[in-house]
Amino acid sequence: MDKVSISEQWQQLLATSQPHPHSETVLYGSQFVAHWGERWPEQAAALLASGDILRAYEKEAYQQKLKNSLADVTDEVSLHKALRQFRQREMSRIIWRDLAGLAEVVEIMADLSHLADACIAETLSLLDNWLSCELGIPYGQDSQQRQYMVVLAMGKLGAEELNLSSDVDLIFTYPEQGMTRGGKVVENEVFFTRLGQALIQALDKPTVEGFVFRVDMRLRPFGDSGALVSCFNAIEDYYQTQGREWERYAMIKARTITGKTADRERLVSLLKPFVYRRYLDYGVFSALRNMKAGIVAELSRKGIENNIKLGAGGIREIEFVGQVFQLIYGGRDIALQQRSIILILDLLVERESLSIYAATDLKQAYIFLRRLEHRIQAFADKQTHQLPTEHDAQKRIAFLMGYQSTAPFFSALDRHRQAVKRHFSQLLTIPQAEQDDDENVHFFNLSVEQQSDYLSDNGFSQVDKITALLNAFVGSRTYKNLNEVEHQRAATLLPLLINAAASVSNPDNCIQRVIPFVEKILRRSAYMSLLVENSLALSQLIQLCAASPWISERLAKHPILLDELLDPRSLYKVPSRDEQQKKLEHYIAHIEEDDLEQQMDLLREYRQVATLHVAAADVTDVLPLMQVGDQLSDLAEIIINKVMLLAWRYLVAKHGYPPCSHNDDMTQCGFTVLAYGKLGGLELAYGSDLDLVFLYDDDRNQGETNGEKPVDVLMFYTRLAQRIVHFINRLTSNGVLYEVDLRLRPNGQSGLLVAPLSGFERYQQQSAWTWEHQALVRARCVAGDLALTEKIAQTRLAVLAKKRDIPTLIHDVTEMRDRMRKQLDKSTTAMFDLKQGQGGIADIEFLVQYATLAWSWQCPALLTNTDNIRILDSLAAFGKLTHGQCEQLAEAYRFFRQLTNRCVLQAQSPTVPVAQVAASRRIVIACWQHWFSGNDSLEIEH
Repeated sequence: MDKVSISEQWQQLLATSQPHPHSETVLYGSQFVAHWGERWPEQAAALLASGDILRAYEKEAYQQKLKNSLADVTDEVSLHKALRQFRQREMSRIIWRDLAGLAEVVEIMADLSHLADACIAETLSLLDNWLSCELGIPYGQDSQQRQYMVVLAMGKLGAEELNLSSDVDLIFTYPEQGMTRGGKVVENEVFFTRLGQALIQALDKPTVEGFVFRVDMRLRPFGDSGALVSCFNAIEDYYQTQGREWERYAMIKARTITGKTADRERLVSLLKPFVYRRYLDYGVFSALRNMKAGIVAELSRKGIENNIKLGAGGIREIEFVGQVFQLIYGGRDIALQQRSIILILDLLVERESLSIYAATDLKQAYIFLRRLEHRIQAFADKQTHQLPTEHDAQKRIAFLMGYQSTAPFFSALDRHRQAVKRHFSQLLTIPQAEQDDDENVHFFNLSVEQQSDYLSDNGFSQVDKITALLNAFVGSRTYKNLNEVEHQRAATLLPLLINAAASVSNPDNCIQRVIPFVEKILRRSAYMSLLVENSLALSQLIQLCAASPWISERLAKHPILLDELLDPRSLYKVPSRDEQQKKLEHYIAHIEEDDLEQQMDLLREYRQVATLHVAAADVTDVLPLMQVGDQLSDLAEIIINKVMLLAWRYLVAKHGYPPCSHNDDMTQCGFTVLAYGKLGGLELAYGSDLDLVFLYDDDRNQGETNGEKPVDVLMFYTRLAQRIVHFINRLTSNGVLYEVDLRLRPNGQSGLLVAPLSGFERYQQQSAWTWEHQALVRARCVAGDLALTEKIAQTRLAVLAKKRDIPTLIHDVTEMRDRMRKQLDKSTTAMFDLKQGQGGIADIEFLVQYATLAWSWQCPALLTNTDNIRILDSLAAFGKLTHGQCEQLAEAYRFFRQLTNRCVLQAQSPTVPVAQVAASRRIVIACWQHWFSGNDSLEIEH
């Protein structure tokens, strides 16, 4: 830095004050500070003497200091003067701390924002008091509450990232229409319009002392042509019916800075649905491109491309990167509903939406560019983002940025801007749509014969059928009635789908499954945009539709599942039970506890999402068969536990706690859910019912609940069970959670919905049929009270471990199996029913149940587990099967179940050609014949 010429006034000021670091640098870098001190030496001396330059302020410091400065203000003239003097002093302090290196850029931005907050809030408070004396106090028409203006800060101020010479972008609102009382009676709109005008004058009007902040009101509804102030209802109506995409971007940074807390919270809740959508909104990409193109065109027209805010690789592009992901994911991920771009970039790394490399580049560039912005603006307090062209000015900027000459400074600047430009461009690229000029756009302009040739050349075999399907689709009324934007999006997507389908082994089946799906989402711009914008999502859609019509049908029925196709790493990743639990809690975390309708919808949605992950891993052989059952069973248990907790809280709020409980700890609630069948055996399949029985501990529960509306404990637990079943079975827009079958409860359909433990024990010991004891083999508690769970487990052991008469047992088991086969077996001479056919799944299950009932009195290990494979292992350990025989039966069971799952995923009935399963059937039939002929030993033909 060349020797700085310091004026006599400043020499005197610095000589008579305590030493201040980097004084020459500050006065060299800021003509604004130099001129302020020369014009107002007493104020400058007071600032130097106060020590404020050397200390960081707390957030509330500005408001308190300004309140003290305005204590003697009695009119608008004195208000304007006091505000401007306060602003000049504090702005000089902030610039000094910045240029002297006493504060990081994040602190500087926060200080500037807090200064603006204080000026707006304290000024508004005074003006409101004065105007109320003239026009009366505004009251709400409906609430009859005193009304206050809520000022919504937008842009940099809203994000608390204000720069040194920034406008403050504001929107003025008030809660309710109504009239004033106590003065000249006017409508609230008139009162708040006058108040807003006075506030703008106080902040924006230039006087001999300068100005406070330039106020920009163009972001309000309808812009310059709209009302200066709007009530909440008008604001809500505007954004619901008129709000444009760029206004969603603007609203990301919106922050209320005045008004009553309840009013501020209400306004935020009204605006949030407009900004953050529940679904993943990939339509923001095209909107962002349009916005950016407009900025580039404007910059080019004005000849100011070298703008560090709006130019290529500038501040706006960094903000856009963060905002795109906020708008896409923010409706689902509340943590992303924040304003700080630095924080958002860190969160995007955590969520693997951005690489650490990209986020680091963007953060470093942001800090660099914001520091540069401040050094450009600090010189003359001018609102500019343009790099100076004069050599001396460039030298000054380079020095203030820490460089001894301009060359390394411009090199660093170019490096940062190129990095931002690169990451921004990568985010906006649509690689799959770049072929438009070659084949994508032109497919539907070809003749039918040419289309057939194209399809044939790309591996389609049913070309006439597929050509007719595609042309019928684009000729349909729905397609023709699309608006211009929708039509453009569809015209881009359809050829992409054709080309992608050509890459799989069964393109004909694939495209026939995909087109019905596209029909369902044709007018849903978010999903159409997702497939156009995200090549991974498109690729995964094609792969899964090619693999399974069951998956394609679910995607068509629940398009929100498309969100899960974005990242193959997560799509095929199999979560642990704990991870699944955390994911569910996160999925519904933003829903209010008393909003049961929304909770029901989201639980169903989550079940669909989690099941899609399992099915995707299943059809691609990422997930072994046994883990498919484990995953689906874990999912059902987690959901049952969540539903039970929600039902419990609902009833406790009405009736209080039952005698055995005093909190919401479900492990001590005196109630449990006993699962039978596939869930009990940890072998749940994609379409399985839940066989459930509800029990309560009558030993620990006598009397009534302790709430304002007490009920008998049996009534309480019955209502709890009813609510659980209602929650699971109820049909919503997202379907049902599961079908629940309650017929296995004591006394079946004629029995109580909830059985006391004593009644359950008595029934199992004295009245249950053999088939009910067979069912008990696969029974286990999946939710509820731990002590009760242990008691039920002991009851199960006592019942199943009884020594039985083998001939009677064989008669009962075989008679029940014969009856089932006659009613349910769909086998033919050519096709085999995997579940009910002779030698199929049901036969293996009956063999295992028979063995458990016959020999568990001698071998308690048979009662340790409820799944068939582990029970077979125990039979081998006990000697009723050799290890080889055990493995053969287990392998047959796994094989049949795998085929059943495949049939479900292919939307086929669970039947296969007889020859395909002949060897496995022989193993099962041989075991059946040997055991049920009365022999304990078994020889299986290899």
